[in-house]
Order: sequence, then C-alpha cells, then structure tokens
Amino acid sequence: MDIELVQKDAYRWEVPRTGRMSVPGLIFSDDVMIEDILRDRGPVQVANVATLPGILTHSLAMPDMHWGYGFPIGGVAAFDKKNGVISPGGVGYDINCGVRLFRTELEHGRIKKKLEELVMELFRAIPSGVGSKGRLRLSEKDERNVLLKGARWAVEQGMGSEEDLVRTEDGGTMEGADPGFLSERALSRGRDQLGTLGSGNHFLEIGVVDEIYDDRIARVFGLFESGVVVQIHSGSRGLGYQVCDDSLKIMGRVTLREGIDIPDRQLACAPITSSEGREYFSAMACAANYAWANRQAMLHWTREVFMRVLSMSPVDLKMNMVYDVCHNIAKFERHMVDGKEREVCVHRKGATRSLPSGHPLVPEPYRDVGQPILIPGDMGTASYVLAGTDVALAETFASTCHGAGRVLSRKAAKQAAKGRAIARELEDQGILVMAAGKSSLAEEMPEAYKDVDRVVAAVEGAGLSRKVARLRPIGVIKG
Repeated sequence: MDIELVQKDAYRWEVPRTGRMSVPGLIFSDDVMIEDILRDRGPVQVANVATLPGILTHSLAMPDMHWGYGFPIGGVAAFDKKNGVISPGGVGYDINCGVRLFRTELEHGRIKKKLEELVMELFRAIPSGVGSKGRLRLSEKDERNVLLKGARWAVEQGMGSEEDLVRTEDGGTMEGADPGFLSERALSRGRDQLGTLGSGNHFLEIGVVDEIYDDRIARVFGLFESGVVVQIHSGSRGLGYQVCDDSLKIMGRVTLREGIDIPDRQLACAPITSSEGREYFSAMACAANYAWANRQAMLHWTREVFMRVLSMSPVDLKMNMVYDVCHNIAKFERHMVDGKEREVCVHRKGATRSLPSGHPLVPEPYRDVGQPILIPGDMGTASYVLAGTDVALAETFASTCHGAGRVLSRKAAKQAAKGRAIARELEDQGILVMAAGKSSLAEEMPEAYKDVDRVVAAVEGAGLSRKVARLRPIGVIKG
C-alpha cells in the first residue's frame, strides 16, 4: 500500500482516509524525521489501525514511531467502549514497559569518585539479561498478590513507601486484574523474574540533570542542575510476553468468529464487551501490575546500594520518586469526543500519557504543573523530563512520545557495530557501562536510535508536552 501524507503544519502529517479506514491517521513529526518514518512504512500501519471497529477521531502516531507488531510502536488509538475493540497488538508484548525516575540530594561532584563502585554494585544487586532470574522467589500466593496489587505488594513487603505509590501512574495498581485468566506458562515465567531488568532496550541509568528549561516545574519535580538522578526502564518480563502471546492466539479465532475484516492478521482483536475482550484486559492488568512491582523492587535495591556505597542515611540521600510512567498499555479513560465526554479504551503502544495541570488523574503533588513525562534516551544520549499539556488532552487522548525510537533494526545495529568497542566509546564520553552481554551494547548503541533531542522538540513544537529538564547519563547497566 502506498501512503501519501498531507502536511497540516510543521509537526502534523495526515494520513487521508481512504479505502476501509474509518478515520484519518495523524502523525506527529518534523520534516526531517518524516523521511525515516516513510522509509520504515509506519504510515501503512497507521492506516491499518484506522480500519478497526469503533476507532475514534484518528489513528495516531508519535515522532518516535517505527514498525511494530500490528500497531506501529509509537501508536495511539482510542476505541468506543461499547462498539470498539481491544487488541494485544495495540499494547505490545512487553506490557507496561515503562520508566521510573527518582532524584537525590546529591550533586554530580559528590559521586564522581564512587561512580565505578556504584555501577558495579548495582550490576550485582539487580539481575539483568535474557532470562535473568531475580532475588525473589514467589509462592503461588505471593504471585497472585503481585498480580492483583502491583507496586503496593512490594511496598507492603518493605520495599518502598506510600510516597512512592503516590508518584506512580495509577498508584502502581491497575484495577480489573484477574490472575485466573493467565496460563500456567505465564505464571511459571513470572515466579522467578520479579526484580530483574531483562534485556534489549531495558536499563538502569545514573544520570545528572544537565539543563533546566522550566525552573518552577523542575522545583516541583525535585530537580536541580547537576543533581544526580536514577532511571529504571523495564517491564513485565516473561510473564507479560506470555500474556500477549497467549492472547493473540485467542484473538485470532475471535476475529474470524465476529467477522472483523482486518488488513493484517497481527491486528487480531475482540469486541471490548465480549468475554474474550474482558479476559484479555484482566490478564493485561495482571501483567501491568507485575511490571510496577518489578520496578518498585529494583528501586528499593538501588536505594540500598546508594546508601551502602556512599555511607548515607535515607534522610541525607533523599532518593525520592519523581514519577513512574507506562509505555505499553490499554486503559479505560474519559475523554471529550465531538464535544461529549465518553468512556473510551485508549491503546498506547510506545507512547506516554500526557495529562495537563488540574487534571484529576495527576497526583496531588503535581496537580498545579501537570503530569511528569519521562522520555529515556539510550546509553550515550540524553533523556528528558517533560510535563503534560491541554493540547495533548484535546488532540491525542492525552498522549505523547515515549523515547527516541529505533532507526536501525537490532540486526542492522549489530552489523554496524562490528569492529567497534562500544563500551570504550561511551567511556570516552564519560559514560560507564556494564552489560550482561556484548550483543546488547551493539544492538542498543546510540546510532540505532533517532535523535531524541529532535523527537522531544517535535512533541513540544506540536504542543503535546513541554520540556522541563534534560538528563545526561554517567553510569548505565544494560541487560
């Protein structure tokens, strides 16, 4: 399928409604990144999503978009709760892959001499890599509670505080979870992986606040120039992957039974009101809760390492949560559609929620300035902290980008990295990296991704979020 885009303004490109599309597509990008987007053929997937039953207003894509399973990564679509569908391809395999940011009272100079020790001790404390197993071994009862309670379960075990939950999207617990809809294979994969980073683009990163763009909001978020921060990027591990894999098989049969005409079998879906649609949502919620508990456990162990290596008390360290955001999720939310408030199911796949100041879902500490949005770079690139806006609420069902977005496949990145010492290159830039395998460094080298500065400039230019601070990496753990 050939897609011709219509440029609406500097940052908006329309995919005109043609053929079976129920709504047009809308891609947010600048005129440089749109060339990569066209080469990747992502607009074809935007158009495909626009054919699904019950889709509302537009099939949307962020500037970090690239080809994905069914839906593009960076895709957003909202469906009418009564007449729409829910699709695992619109959430992805790594359910609730997300980012957690926490700040400290430390300035960069305070940890320079201890950085290598910090990275080494974090690498020992937090398992990473393909198939890595965690320090926790869950009983069937414990696992059930993790799937129902999410991050709250970890806090109840002494791994954190209520303040962490306040600063986590949805309080770290997604309602509607039912472990009874998970296969034994999914459950078995989850019992020994809680508290692990995993592989691929997942990381734990020590960074420094490199630049402040909005002093007032930065103060509310607890950020200051040269301040030391830590990010954790991880998801629901093998459990979430299995939930998606199991659900896609079921959805394929439902699509045929319901006579839903899809242009790509990877868009397999079920009516939201069907038993299969409800069961997928409940299973997805379990995986989302697992991911929040996973990041909460890693936060706790990171705090322990910092306190031990730096010989500091919690009071002096003040390693407090800024926020934790989801990237791969489907949620029931209330939005204005054609002038009327409606309950819709918003699929965000490689996209972040962007709520403005005053919105009731923004945690009270941030209600006056808007939701924190965390946009991670990867190893050698900057990360950003943004804030939500009214434009995003009105145009994109309160959504914005989630990262830089790949321009090279993992295979292509490994080929491009042949003969290079990526870890040494990063060290020359002042970034200390430890990884469970050399292939991870090659697959995730900075050149494999779009320019995150340009991605963030595009979402700010389009009004979907506003810049608060830029973070520079100094120590990274990869799977």
